[in-house]
Amino acid sequence: MLRVASVPASHVYVRHLSDPRGRDGVSRLPDPAPADGRTVPGGWWPPMMLEPGWVSDNHALFDVFHVHFGFDAIDADVLTAVMQELKSQHKPLVYTVHDLRNPHHRDPEAHILQQDVLIAAADTLITLTPGAAQEIRRRWDKDATVLPHPHVLGRQHIEARRPPTDRFVVGVHVKSLRANMDPVPVLESLTEITAKLPGAELSIDIHDEVFSPDSHWFSPKIGDTVRDFARHDHVRVTEHPYFSDDELWDYLSSLSASVLPYRFGTHSGWLEACYDLGTAVIAPTCGFYNQQRPCHQFTFTEHEFDETSLRVAVESLHAEWLSGVDPPRSTWHQRRTERQMLAAAHRHIYERVSA
Repeated sequence: MLRVASVPASHVYVRHLSDPRGRDGVSRLPDPAPADGRTVPGGWWPPMMLEPGWVSDNHALFDVFHVHFGFDAIDADVLTAVMQELKSQHKPLVYTVHDLRNPHHRDPEAHILQQDVLIAAADTLITLTPGAAQEIRRRWDKDATVLPHPHVLGRQHIEARRPPTDRFVVGVHVKSLRANMDPVPVLESLTEITAKLPGAELSIDIHDEVFSPDSHWFSPKIGDTVRDFARHDHVRVTEHPYFSDDELWDYLSSLSASVLPYRFGTHSGWLEACYDLGTAVIAPTCGFYNQQRPCHQFTFTEHEFDETSLRVAVESLHAEWLSGVDPPRSTWHQRRTERQMLAAAHRHIYERVSA
């Protein structure tokens, strides 16, 4: 049995890298619980495995160290110390490059420094799309194995019938207005676009913590701007706490199309969930979303927004909706087969770096 210290282990991406039949011969250590109880849903924040000393104290428990997420707030010099511990204990490092640009950081510099450390130390790199692999090659002169994102939802939701509707619902969830989001110009355009389409409505969701002065995400000016879109008869604005998983799946299933208002980014678990549920996605041209799963695109980057491309994407999906054409959707057979492939591929990588 190959023992892997994954950072983190409880994230859905990592959990779905294992063989669904348990035949991959890989055991992943559970996430160590923080002593002061600081966690997020899933229980993996902050990642104790990336604290100096953890590797030295626990090196006998694992064969391979695999980093995915969770190093956002860790200084590059601290990461360097952890990498040195791995080297001194002769433990190989695998790093999956999910984000070439951290969606939570307006300034990319910290993430660049963190990745400089991780990529230099890694025995093997993995990423999700050919475009990301090409960018890794260009920036760091290292190759990355391309492996797709596993399913996000379980079989029950993937095989469930979508709820019937007579409305073409375009959804934008602005969440808590994280750094890579710029929803207002997108919402202004979508309000105009959907007003002209028969049976169309615009659904806007926002986390209520945006309006709480005690919240880190307090942003009343933009929040009030989002609220104001409700003055249009065909626009619905909903404020609510974070969805539970089931609430999120119900929300995504209620949409005909989900528009991602990201100025920068790389890959998306949200896109994967929509693919599992049969909800169309209109993704920005930043990042490599269109290489990840089938989706429509509109031109949206830190420096450019082309409203015409957004209009074309929405009108195209609306025409398909009127014609009864369903968006691409995963099947459980496809996802299960893909997951078996991912488990075998990761097992092979772990064996190779451990040799």
